[in-house]
Amino acid sequence: MKENETLPKFGDWDLKNPSSATEFSIIFDKARQARKARYDHRDGNAHYKDDESVMIENLQQLVTMVLDSIHDPYPCVRWAAIHAIAVFSIYLGPHLQLQYHARVLPAIASAMDDFENPRVQAHAAIAMIKFSQDCTLDILTPYLDGMVSKLVVLLQSGTQMVQERALIALESVVHKSSEEQFQKYYDELMPCLKAILVNENCMLQAYTLECIHSVGIAVGKDKFREDFKQVAEVLLSLEGALRDTAAFTSYLRAWGRLRKCLGQDFLLYMAVGMPALLASAQPEHASSIEEIATACKVLCCIADDLKEDFFPWIEQVAPILVPLLKFNSLKVRKAVVPAMSRLLRYSKLAIEKGRDGTCLKQLSDYIVPALVNALHKEPDTRIIAYMLDALSECLQISGPLLDEIQVRSIMDEIKHVIIASSRMLEERAERIKALDFNALPLKEENEKEKEVFDQVGALLKTSVKTFDSSFLPFFDELSSYLMPLLGKDTTAEERRIAIRIFVLVAKQCREAALRFYDAYLPFLFEACNDENSDVRQAAAYGLGVCAEYVGSAIKPLIGEALSSLNAVIRHPDALHPDNVMAYDNAVSALGKICHFHRDSIDSAQVIPAWLNCLPIKGDVAEAKAVHELLSVMVERPGAELLGSNNQHLPKIVSIFTEILCAGEDLASDQTISRISNLLRHNFGWDVSCVPGIQQPWMGCFD
Repeated sequence: MKENETLPKFGDWDLKNPSSATEFSIIFDKARQARKARYDHRDGNAHYKDDESVMIENLQQLVTMVLDSIHDPYPCVRWAAIHAIAVFSIYLGPHLQLQYHARVLPAIASAMDDFENPRVQAHAAIAMIKFSQDCTLDILTPYLDGMVSKLVVLLQSGTQMVQERALIALESVVHKSSEEQFQKYYDELMPCLKAILVNENCMLQAYTLECIHSVGIAVGKDKFREDFKQVAEVLLSLEGALRDTAAFTSYLRAWGRLRKCLGQDFLLYMAVGMPALLASAQPEHASSIEEIATACKVLCCIADDLKEDFFPWIEQVAPILVPLLKFNSLKVRKAVVPAMSRLLRYSKLAIEKGRDGTCLKQLSDYIVPALVNALHKEPDTRIIAYMLDALSECLQISGPLLDEIQVRSIMDEIKHVIIASSRMLEERAERIKALDFNALPLKEENEKEKEVFDQVGALLKTSVKTFDSSFLPFFDELSSYLMPLLGKDTTAEERRIAIRIFVLVAKQCREAALRFYDAYLPFLFEACNDENSDVRQAAAYGLGVCAEYVGSAIKPLIGEALSSLNAVIRHPDALHPDNVMAYDNAVSALGKICHFHRDSIDSAQVIPAWLNCLPIKGDVAEAKAVHELLSVMVERPGAELLGSNNQHLPKIVSIFTEILCAGEDLASDQTISRISNLLRHNFGWDVSCVPGIQQPWMGCFD
C-alpha cells in the first residue's frame, strides 16, 4: 500500500457475489505485509509511512467493514471475515485487542453458532486463539464465561474438525486464565472432555489429552486428583494406537503435561511412560523429526520436575540423547542441547543425597567431550550459542572433575569459535558495505554472532571461577586470539567481549594476573574514548576492577586511569539513556581510585569531582556498590573525604539524603543502616522529617 493510499470501501464490492470474499485478500495481505514492512525499515533509514501505520490509522474502518461481514448471507464471505480477524489479530495487535475487544470477541462468539457451516465455526475458534494471544487477562476476564460456554457447545455438538479447533482454543483460554478463575469451569468441562476420549479418532484423542492435562495444570492436582487416574489409564492405552500417526507428538506432549500436573506424583507413572519417550527420542524408532524433538523436550521437562529423583533413568537417557548433539536436524539439536547440563546437575544432586559418587565423573567424561566435539562441527550460529551456554553450565557442575586434556580441548574450541565468529563478522561487514539494498538479514545474522561472543565470555567467566589462577596458562594462550579483537577495525562487540574477558581474569586472579596488565591496560584506556557506549562501560568497569584488586602495582598508571575515566564522565551526552551505564561505571571506578589509591591522587581536585557525580542511578548494581563505598569512606576515622574544615559535608549529606529518599533502589539494607547512623550519630543530622524518605527506612531514625 502506497503512502496516502486509502483502503477500499467495502460498499464498493459486490455483496451479492460470493466471489467477493476473495477481495478480503487485498486487506489481510496488506496486514501481513505491514509487519514485514516495519521490520524491513527498522534500521531508521526509511522516512515514509509504512503499510502498518496506514492500516492502524484506518483500523476503525477495517473493523467495521469486517465485523459487518460476519453476518453476510454467503458462508464464504463470513469465513473470509473471520480469517481477516485472525490475520489482523496477529499483525495489528495489540492495537486491535486494546481498542476493539468489546466488538470483536462477541462477533467471534456469534460465528461459533453457525452450525450449518462447520468451516466457519472452526475458523472462529482459531480466530479466538489469535485474538486472545495479545489480550491481557484484564481484557479477557469479562468474556471468559461466554468463551468457555461456546467452546463446550462446540465440543459436544460440532464435527470432528470443529472439535479439534475447539480443543486448541480451549487450551489457549486455559493458558490465559488464572487457577482461581478456571476452577469454576472444571466440573462442566471435564465430563465433556472425558467423553471425547472414547472417540476412535486418534488425532481427536491426542488433542483431548493435551487439553485435559492443561486443564489439570490450571486447576491444580488436588482438584484434578479424582480424574487423573482415569485419564492416565486412557493415556497408557493409546500408545499402540497412536504410534506412527501424526497424533503421536501430541501423545508425547500429553505425558509432559501430566508430569507438570502431578509433580513428584508422576514418579508412579515413570515406569510405563518412559519407554515410549525413550523410544521416540531414537531416530531408528521415531517416525518424524518432530517426534524426536518433542521427546527430547519432554524428557528435559520431566528431569526438571523430578530433579534428583530422575537419577535412576539417567543411565538410559544419556546414551540416547548425547549422540543427538550431532543429529542432522536443527530442531532436534536445539531440543537436546539443554539436556546435557540437566543430566549432570541432577546426577550431582542425587550423589549429594547419598547415591554412588563415581558416576558423576563417568557422566562428565561422556557428556563434556561430546559437547565440545559437537560444538566444533555445528554450522548454525544460534545452536553454537546454545552449546556454549550448555558447556558453561556443565563446567559449573563438574568443572573440578575435568582433567587437563579436557580443559585444553574446551579452550581450543573457544579459540576456534573466536576465529570463526570474527571472520563471519568481518565478511558480513564487507557485504553490508557493498549492498545497495536492505541489509537487514545480514544484520540479524550479526546479532546472532554477538550472542555467540556473549556466551564465549560467559564460558570463560565460568572457567576462571572454576579453575582460578590455574586457568592463567590457558588465558596466556587465549590472549593471542583476544588481542586482535581489540583493534580499531573490529566490531564493538568484539572489543567489548575481549575487554570483559580480561577483566574477569583480573578480578578473579588478582595479583596473579598482573603480568597481563601491560598488554591490556592501554586498550582499556583507549576504549574509554570508544564511540560505542557498551565498550566504554566495559573499559570503565575494568579500570575499577584493576584499581580495587591489584593494590599498589597499578600506582604508576593512576594518572592515565583518571584521565581516561574523565573522558567517559565528561562525554557530551554522558547522562543520555544510551550512555548512562558507561557514566555510572566510570563514576564507580573513580570512587575506587579515591578509596584504594588516595595517596596517588590530588584529593583536593579528584574527591570534589567524584562527589559531584553522586548519586548514580542508571546501573543499579554499581549504584549500590559505590554508595556503599561512599558510606565506608565517610565512616573511616579522620575521614579525608570530608575535606578541610568539613567543607564537603553539606554535599555528602545531600547525597545521603537523596539515597535514602530512593530507598532500596540505590542502596542495600546494610548501606541504608550505615548512612542513617552516620547522619544521626556522627553529624547530628535529623533527616527523618525530610519529605520523600522511603517509609521502610524511617525506623532507622527512631
